[in-house]
Amino acid sequence: MLHDPSHRSAVPLAEEIVLSAEERGILRQLGEQYAAIASESVHKEKASLWTDLNDLKSRRPMVWINEIPWHEMNVNDELTLKCGNKWARELEDSLRKTIYQWNHMPGDMIVNPWFDCEKVIHSTDFGILEETDIARTDDDNDIVSRHFKIQISEPEDIEKIKMPVITHNEKATRFSYDTMQDVLGDILPVKLKGQSHIWFTPWDYLIRWWGVSEAMMDLVLRPDMVHKAVDRMVDAWMVELDQFEQQNLLSLDCDNTRIGSGGYGYCSDLPGDDFNPDRIKPKNMWGCSNAQIFSDVSPEMHWDFAIEHDMRWLERWGLTYYGCCEPLAGKMEQLRRIPNLRKISCSPWNDTKKAIGEIRDEYVISRKPNPAVFATTEWDAGEARKQIRDFLTEADGNCHIELIMKDISTVNYKPERLWDWEKIVMEEVENFPSR
Repeated sequence: MLHDPSHRSAVPLAEEIVLSAEERGILRQLGEQYAAIASESVHKEKASLWTDLNDLKSRRPMVWINEIPWHEMNVNDELTLKCGNKWARELEDSLRKTIYQWNHMPGDMIVNPWFDCEKVIHSTDFGILEETDIARTDDDNDIVSRHFKIQISEPEDIEKIKMPVITHNEKATRFSYDTMQDVLGDILPVKLKGQSHIWFTPWDYLIRWWGVSEAMMDLVLRPDMVHKAVDRMVDAWMVELDQFEQQNLLSLDCDNTRIGSGGYGYCSDLPGDDFNPDRIKPKNMWGCSNAQIFSDVSPEMHWDFAIEHDMRWLERWGLTYYGCCEPLAGKMEQLRRIPNLRKISCSPWNDTKKAIGEIRDEYVISRKPNPAVFATTEWDAGEARKQIRDFLTEADGNCHIELIMKDISTVNYKPERLWDWEKIVMEEVENFPSR
């Protein structure tokens, strides 16, 4: 994630990376397992299926699992980290999770035949961090309940929102790249990767600083103040994007990069004809937006206080994705005003029949099955299958669908539930009526 409203990331240091022989051995062993997976021919077929989906020529629904409660998933030490060096542990963690997901719950995931080395990029963020009281039910779980302390209550407080400054620590990037090349470069190529898809969500930040009920009341009581705040947030994201472009730090996302709150970005329309591989621009990439807090806001207010402001951002990209958890059924008149919209989120809180009827085959329906199915005392595989089948039956072969299982707070410490769900959903999509 580019930003985290709960904390400000430290300015990265450029330090030489020194690994022990044991750490090198661990990373190489995992790298070889990763390479064996990446060599399988199925990845090319999956990429073709994802491309057809996003080109609105889908052959079947696509499936991906994300936002996994990894602290509950460890089996036979498959996820147990053994490296001590911080850089090595981060790479080890990524490799182990990729291998684990492929072995147990791959869905339509794709593994690249190279290793990504991310450029060391830092943002100063937006000048405000959330201040919260936190309630936990599981000390090992990152999913917590928060009570936000109000930091924006008067018009002058909007000035607390600052314009971000982007820096690329080229020396730190070189240390990371050279080390990865030295350890893994003879197994698979190592490729530098800049900032790819950007999760743009002004309202997710504003409500953390404003207060949920306070912000919703001010849509009516102080609309001018709300408009000013949203405009400043969009300004901040735009200033940041300009810096990414000016510093040539963008990387393509029309591949197995997550787009919005959905699945992969493979498509034929991107990066487009006007494309210079040595200088990626937003128009070569996917954009996205959402306003999750607007679940119960009217379509007109959703447009006025969110989408209309977002248009300045959305118009910069080649294609866009809209939505996350907020129900969007009944808001298609507003969404259709986004000229480059291709994918629309369909959360489990939607009026499913209405959403399908409105979206039809004009956009990709990014369906989010309800993760509550994993939290029950007893695992009900029949209910899990019914939920998937009911949705697909409603769509009746007339829609372009991706099924994205996300927001999984818990599997009740029984990871096999998620493995089982993957097998169930893959069986169902293979039997889905072909177009």
